[in-house]
Amino acid sequence: MAGQTEESAAERARERERAERAKNAASGSSALSRSRGRLDLPRAPRRTLLPEYDPEAFGRVSERIARFLGTGRFIVWMTMVIILWVLWNVFAPATLRFDEYPFIFLTLALSLQASYAAPLILLAQNRQDDRDRVNLEQDRKQNERSIADTEYLTREIAALRMGLGEVATRDWIRSEFQDLIKEMDERRLLPAERDEGDR
Repeated sequence: MAGQTEESAAERARERERAERAKNAASGSSALSRSRGRLDLPRAPRRTLLPEYDPEAFGRVSERIARFLGTGRFIVWMTMVIILWVLWNVFAPATLRFDEYPFIFLTLALSLQASYAAPLILLAQNRQDDRDRVNLEQDRKQNERSIADTEYLTREIAALRMGLGEVATRDWIRSEFQDLIKEMDERRLLPAERDEGDR
């Protein structure tokens, strides 16, 4: 009997699945539900026509290039290349010259270098700004912690001062002992004076 109920329950579940599939097929959403897959798993990366690159690696390379472009070494090398370029194309035999007097190819090369250098420098500056922003945020948090620690220590020192105001110090105890000794001496002298006065 239990076997028959399990079989009928399984049969009803299959029947519901068929009805659900038929309903989805009629509404046209079966392709959508099939392509979604499981919701607890990440989607597979889509294929794109654009090349993929690592932004961090590209940023590090751009920073190196920008750092080199900002050195005196780059200016010296660039100046030497331009001077050699001009001298070669002015004084070399006509058959060996590759860029005649208006130096159009040199102008093109320099403008191409400038058009790539500017965005690389901006990218490097943006990355430096991001790092500075993170450092400033960390400094701000550190300063807040330092201020909180200082305020806590100030309160503790004030509490200690107030507590020390009620604690007997060495000088206070010494003065109290001296007062007691004087009082005891006075009490000893008084009975001796009374005895002498009685005589």
